Amino acid sequence: MRVVHVHSHLGGAQILHVDYPEIDRLIDQAIEATGAAFRTKVSQERTTKGKMLFDPRAMNKAFQREFAARGFSELKRQVAPNVPGWDTSEVQAGTKQIDFARDRVLVEVQFGKYFAMFYDMAKLEYFYRQNEADVGVEIVPSFRLQREMSSGVGRGEMLVTDIMGLQRQFPTFPVKIIFIEP
Repeated sequence: MRVVHVHSHLGGAQILHVDYPEIDRLIDQAIEATGAAFRTKVSQERTTKGKMLFDPRAMNKAFQREFAARGFSELKRQVAPNVPGWDTSEVQAGTKQIDFARDRVLVEVQFGKYFAMFYDMAKLEYFYRQNEADVGVEIVPSFRLQREMSSGVGRGEMLVTDIMGLQRQFPTFPVKIIFIEP
């Protein structure tokens, strides 16, 4: 895979470049090292039946391998429910999880449905507000990669368009959004 576009929200790309140059370089290396040989999924969808598509699961495994090789690890926290005016004593704790973390940089790779990209922003914001991160990175497919994947996969262009439409109201932390394609 390769980086085809970077969007810097609230200075995310600049923070990485200035404060975390080594991690910024490692992120780019991990993206490049994943390769592009992921057109292994046979489409079962009516409109593209039999077409070879990029396999998001295989892509995720490659990213896991490459980020782990560069010293990134999963960040996971248990979160006890707390709902004012509601008894949560019997409610099981939930989990907040980030794909890859190193120092105070958090990285999410998203090849799922569009809503999952926005949920990633909420998770990154959570850890930022808990003072566990200085900057986030979201790696997403460009529209050219997205159209070669199964339906429902989000694309970076819509994520950035929606973030810009929110006019700095959300997310309120710095994030670098990276569009990738083969």
